[in-house]
Amino acid sequence: MKERIDSSKGRQIYSHRMSVVEPVFGNIGTNKGLNRFSLRGKKKVQGQWQLFCLVHNIEKLANYGRLM
Repeated sequence: MKERIDSSKGRQIYSHRMSVVEPVFGNIGTNKGLNRFSLRGKKKVQGQWQLFCLVHNIEKLANYGRLM
């Protein structure tokens, strides 16, 4: 894995991940306060996660609309 990440293509992919994926989890965890799930069971946890993602995406749409 270290060789794959240290290659030029691996660095490019990893740097893209840091700017695209990681901020989403940081926002949901820190700003929305989801540091652990409050429900039990796979279906309930998936539902709770989907609600947090829905809120995150609605906020992105609202903020994007303000910028234009």
